[in-house]
Amino acid sequence: MKDLKNDLFLRACHRQPVERTPIWLMRQAGRYMPEYRALREKAGGFVAFYKNVGLSVEATILPRKILGVDASIIFSDILTPLESIGMKFEFREGEGPVFFNPIKQPDDILRLKKFDRNDVHYVGEIIKGVNRALDREIPTIGFCGAPFTLAAYMIEGRTSRDFKRAKTFMYNHPDAFKDLLDRLADMLIDYLNFQIESG
Repeated sequence: MKDLKNDLFLRACHRQPVERTPIWLMRQAGRYMPEYRALREKAGGFVAFYKNVGLSVEATILPRKILGVDASIIFSDILTPLESIGMKFEFREGEGPVFFNPIKQPDDILRLKKFDRNDVHYVGEIIKGVNRALDREIPTIGFCGAPFTLAAYMIEGRTSRDFKRAKTFMYNHPDAFKDLLDRLADMLIDYLNFQIESG
């Protein structure tokens, strides 16, 4: 905390006294910002956007410049690490993520590869780039999705109001579902440690 110019957010996280409530927003770089929309259009698609280090750094620091937030959350997506384990998907306008190879049966879990940090090297580069651009002015927040959330998307194959396929799989194949959650938890621990080590 000592090397940050504004450590208000971190002090609040540590339950230390703060002079005011620190501000940060989930999805603080988003569609409500014309600058964000211009960056997304420049990237040519959502996945290309969050994999582009320069554009993602710019999207991450926009809220600090425009809103004066007390922490920057990296511009990324919860599905980012899934490509490394062999899940193929795209984001479709108006639909969200659509998986080309959803998990339909327990054996599909066995085809998942081991997570490799090198496959998401751009996330580390984004974190380092944000810290350089903001000159350690405010904290940088990394994140990941929860194992259950990722499992639901991987089984359902897309977003859903009820996630019926995911629930059916969970109830019909409880051991396989637990195995999937365990694999995802291990992956996410490594992914978060990679983010921490990146800054």
